[in-house]
Amino acid sequence: MDTSTKLDPTTVGRRGAEILKQMQAHPLWERFTTSSMRYSPCWATYTGMPAISKFDLDRDGQPLLVEAMRALALKAAVYELTGGDEKISELLLPLPVDDMVHAVLAQHTVMSHIERDLGVLFPHDTALEDFAYHRGCDTDTFYAAAGWGGQPLRYWLDTVEVDRRIAHLNGLYGSVGIAAGGRGHDIDFDTMFTTATAA
Repeated sequence: MDTSTKLDPTTVGRRGAEILKQMQAHPLWERFTTSSMRYSPCWATYTGMPAISKFDLDRDGQPLLVEAMRALALKAAVYELTGGDEKISELLLPLPVDDMVHAVLAQHTVMSHIERDLGVLFPHDTALEDFAYHRGCDTDTFYAAAGWGGQPLRYWLDTVEVDRRIAHLNGLYGSVGIAAGGRGHDIDFDTMFTTATAA
C-alpha cells in the first residue's frame, strides 16, 4: 500500500535504520539469521523468488535476507510513526523481497523476543498487501532516507516486470503439469509409484 501520507521520509528512514541497528545488536540476532538461513529449503515458491534472473538460492539467500530485514525495519518505523496504522505500514514491496519477509517471519519465537526487547512491532498482514510495487514509491523514498545506499535492482523488481516474468514461468510450469503458479498440478503420484514398483 503506497502511503500517500505526509510522513517525513527522513524521519521514517532514520527510525528504520535505528531499528535495524538495534536488531543487529540484539543477543538473538545470530540465532535469528542462522535459523533463517537454515530454513532455506522451505523458501521455494513458484512466483516471487523465481522471478529473479538466474535465481540461485545459495547465492541469493543472504542478500534477500538483508533486503527483507530492511523492509521490515521500515515497516516497523511506519507502524510506530503512524500510531499503529497497519494499512499504511504495509509498504509496497517487490515480490522476491516479500517472499523473504514471509520466510523471516517464520522465525516467530526469535522475532517475538526481539520485538518485545526492542519495543517494536514488525507488522505484516497478507490481507493488506498490495502487489503494486513500482520504482519511486514511498518505500523507495524511505529506503533511500535510511542511508543504506541503492537498492539492489536484482531483487527490487517493478511489479510489471515481475508479472511479465511470472507469466513466462507459468508457461514453463504448465509444460510439466504444474498449474496456477504452483497451486495445483496433475501429477498422479499414487499411480506413478505403484506402476514403477510393479515393474
